[in-house]
Amino acid sequence: MAENYGPPMLLRFGSVPVLIVSSELWSSQSYRQVREEEMDLMMEKIQKANESVVNLSGLLASLTNNVICRVSLGKTYDGRKFKQLFARAGELVGCFNVGSYIPSLRWVDRLSGIERKTNQVFKELDDFLEGVIDGHVTKKEDLAEYGDLVDILSDIQRDNRTGFQLNKCMIKATILDLLIGGMDTTSTSLEWAIAELLRHPQAMKKLQQEARKIGKGRSRIVEEDLEKMPYLKAILKEALRLHTPLPLLVPHESTQDVKLLGYDIPSGTQVHINAWAIARDPSKWEAFEDFRTERFLNSSTDYKGLHYELIAFGAGRRRCPCNICEI
Repeated sequence: MAENYGPPMLLRFGSVPVLIVSSELWSSQSYRQVREEEMDLMMEKIQKANESVVNLSGLLASLTNNVICRVSLGKTYDGRKFKQLFARAGELVGCFNVGSYIPSLRWVDRLSGIERKTNQVFKELDDFLEGVIDGHVTKKEDLAEYGDLVDILSDIQRDNRTGFQLNKCMIKATILDLLIGGMDTTSTSLEWAIAELLRHPQAMKKLQQEARKIGKGRSRIVEEDLEKMPYLKAILKEALRLHTPLPLLVPHESTQDVKLLGYDIPSGTQVHINAWAIARDPSKWEAFEDFRTERFLNSSTDYKGLHYELIAFGAGRRRCPCNICEI
């Protein structure tokens, strides 16, 4: 069917619209060029540093920021104002708003200044995303040749492919989820992986041996090589398990009444998943506080939402969109 109707097809299973994607249009492979270019830039900076001290935290933050911005917005945004805006937004996301749970005490949020700060920051974010979308529509900006997330969502909106009206507010919310949810968490996960390697020199040595064997005679490791590097994958999985980017995953809300483990859960119940506790459950993980890469070498357990003992990115339809980046 894809040969006749194209890679993306919209079908209807009864009254339910179903989008069938038969190409890598929206897969992690479609942005491989972006990842490779940004990785090359980071490696170039490290090489130029020679034997001087390198701030890996800054380089990893810049790497993830640039990749996510290019994939979602079409170009990099590395100005101080941009970084400060999203840093402020990230801080507010982690704040506890009393009024969200007890409306009669909303005055506490006003008194503490959280409500004013929230309104101000998200007004700035809305203005920023409005400008990005308008820039794509008019094509006045110097944007990438490949289709970024704004292009894809704008095309869906224009062609009305979803069966429901995708408005600009929905597009901005989708992009904002990716930007806020992916920048700090991804770079932090990579930092923890490197920190654990420094603390465990034997693991570092094994990884070096694996990399030298796979990349023998070449100056770099390419993405095809990653499938042949089980020890690298084991390190990343163990780092994600031990240092879950978000101890409590982004809250979800039940859309209907359900029964869970004999308990009645009414519609509209806010659900918080304690990913940190799950990843350190002694009934699931032996020596759960230790960094043991070997636990994943002969295990099919992955972080893509199919194994609930390791759900750093969540699971199901509402899992973190950065899961497609596949660290």
